[in-house]
Amino acid sequence: MKLLNKRAIVTGGTRGIGRAIVSELANNGCSVVFTYFSSEDSAKNLEKELSTETVKVLGFKADASSFSAAEETVKYALDKLGGVDILVNNAGITKDTLLLRMSESDFDSVINSNLKSVFNYTKAILKPMLGQRFGKIINISSVVGIIGNAGQANYVASKAGVIGFTKSNAKELSSRNINVNAVAPGFIETDMTDKLNEQQKEAILANVPLKRLGKPEDVAKAVLFLSSADSDYITGQVLTVDGGMVM
Repeated sequence: MKLLNKRAIVTGGTRGIGRAIVSELANNGCSVVFTYFSSEDSAKNLEKELSTETVKVLGFKADASSFSAAEETVKYALDKLGGVDILVNNAGITKDTLLLRMSESDFDSVINSNLKSVFNYTKAILKPMLGQRFGKIINISSVVGIIGNAGQANYVASKAGVIGFTKSNAKELSSRNINVNAVAPGFIETDMTDKLNEQQKEAILANVPLKRLGKPEDVAKAVLFLSSADSDYITGQVLTVDGGMVM
């Protein structure tokens, strides 16, 4: 129970990596408010699955790209949980295509959902965390934010921006005992990778020394580490969970 009696917000918590993060935090004693945008049934199921007498798990419908929605989420979490110790910025989308075909709306929507959302929730949670002089902020980036990827200029730009935002905030907030780190997953078994054919998967695995895709739980365990007291002397770092791909 590394997070006994702690309280967290996780954005984009109903599927894949987000769901695994919510589960990992809750299973370690942390009450969680997670956001979702469209999958209300999944949100209700997650609440029922993880809530206990001592751990609250609550879904809150919110558009990650909206600052006012972020403020409402934080207000809800403060009201229901009594405070927030941990923020995990996980919400994100992809709209992949070559730059020649990429529309302005393709670019803007990915930047707003993946990068502006990190600003929204970090800004909204600052006063409560500054007031309590404690906080753990974990931003989910991607290995492509480090190495780039053809056909993902918008997604890569958003995830590279998350890394820069993480490092700047780590420097700004360290004097108030707020740690800010990023996790950069590689290829993880999710709905997106399920759509790949065997030839595509083999091409990916050729660049992964461990020769397998990661699991959402692998990312969730990295988030647990950065949320816990085990990482109290770590800030401004990017932890890659990628089977050695960008080594």
